[in-house]
Amino acid sequence: MAGNRLEWSIVLDRSRPTHASLSGNMTTECARIADQLRNAYGGDPWHGSPLTKILEDVSAEQAAARPFAGGHSIWELALHVQVWTAAAADAVTNIRMPNIFRTERDWPPVRDHGAMEWEASKQRLFETAERLAAAIDNFGDERLVETVPGRDYDYYYLFHGVVQHSLYHGGQMALLKKAA
Repeated sequence: MAGNRLEWSIVLDRSRPTHASLSGNMTTECARIADQLRNAYGGDPWHGSPLTKILEDVSAEQAAARPFAGGHSIWELALHVQVWTAAAADAVTNIRMPNIFRTERDWPPVRDHGAMEWEASKQRLFETAERLAAAIDNFGDERLVETVPGRDYDYYYLFHGVVQHSLYHGGQMALLKKAA
């Protein structure tokens, strides 16, 4: 033990990247939440592949496919996750979170099924996630207990919810990818 924390670097495989949360670089809760969001999208998450890896070789045709009757496509899931991530990022700047649950905005339709639009949709998803992660990094732990504008819960709940929401739908995307 060094101070009051275990020296994780001793037990970790040095051939794999050491997570910042284990190496002592995470001194705030906001930094830890932002790290979790980044891992969900492009890092080395505990559960398996991040969203960037899941979506990297998905074609527009695969993204638009509906292998299960009544289910959403990969593309629709990506748009849905991006909408909620953007709403959370806007809330950080005191923009009231809109009431989008069960509206067309909750599940935006895919309007153009072309390859360029699919690439643009993925790019928006990843850029929005990074915009939120950067905002969380700079948010300040003392604000985590503040109520989100337009909601009856705090930012701590919102930020963790976005991470969970992204991973939940990421799992669905991975299954749809295998089924396509």
